Amino acid sequence: MKKNKVLIIRFSSFGDIVQCMSTLGVIKSQLGGDIHWVARSDMSSILSLSPNVDKIWSFEKKAGFSGLIRLAFTLRKENFTHIYDAHSNLRSRILCLFLNGQYFVRRGKDRLKRIMLFSFRKNLFDWPFKGMLSYLAPLKSWGLEKLGSVEIQKWNFEAVQLPIEFNKDSIVLVPAAAWDMKRWPLNHWKELIRINPSLNFSILGGPSDTFCQELEDIDPLRVKNLAGKLSLIESCKIISLSRFVISADTGLIHVADILGVKGLSIIGPTAFGFATGKHIKTMEVDLPCRPCTKDGRGKCSQEVWQKCLVDITPFMISNQIPKN
Repeated sequence: MKKNKVLIIRFSSFGDIVQCMSTLGVIKSQLGGDIHWVARSDMSSILSLSPNVDKIWSFEKKAGFSGLIRLAFTLRKENFTHIYDAHSNLRSRILCLFLNGQYFVRRGKDRLKRIMLFSFRKNLFDWPFKGMLSYLAPLKSWGLEKLGSVEIQKWNFEAVQLPIEFNKDSIVLVPAAAWDMKRWPLNHWKELIRINPSLNFSILGGPSDTFCQELEDIDPLRVKNLAGKLSLIESCKIISLSRFVISADTGLIHVADILGVKGLSIIGPTAFGFATGKHIKTMEVDLPCRPCTKDGRGKCSQEVWQKCLVDITPFMISNQIPKN
């Protein structure tokens, strides 16, 4: 009997790749065989943490169309039995034109539903929309079962050495986000730290998130700014070691979700950032204008800019933090 060989195509983004990784355990346990994954080169490191990914095919964006075609011919020789286009963009569709797996499935983008939601305020999605479940759902066509929940995963961090010391008793804060409109206000983060003088905090973010230093400046003895000091997979390891995470709608809250780390997800204008596990609590306020954006781009229609986030007060968040 021919051994199954699965190819997953999801180039980016960080949060989407993490959510798509929810499929790995189900595929491995029910189909067996090898799992290969095509991802953008700057996203490949996160996939290396999963023991269920047997081979990663990295695509350099600067390689352009010719590089994509070379990759397609290389992948064709692998003779995959199952192909999952989890991206459904121009690049993934071009790759799929060259591949010849017996079983093929594509995760759609539900463009009509998006138009109805954002243009006509008619929500036809299952709500709240949980991204991990949306990546699992297409696998039903392969005869896979138990797609209505997500298994907690174990990633291999043994080779990941942290360049800093991390206080495992601290609360991890992730205040940054790709788009300003989905960031919880900076003053709210500051107030959250001030009203919890007995707690230690660790701040995660990227090199451009220089505003995170303002949080450490409140009390450097108990607030440590790690923004820009860690790689992506090092930040993931911090999440794995954390006792509690508080995050905006970012990829790292999905890391906490898939690894079973408890936390709070602060959701404002975005539609597709909801966590799946019960160990992640969603903090949100009910406004008729929500959701108004796919990923944080666009304009706020309220007189109070970011009202959906402003109205989530630091005291509301503080009341959810485990104090011991």
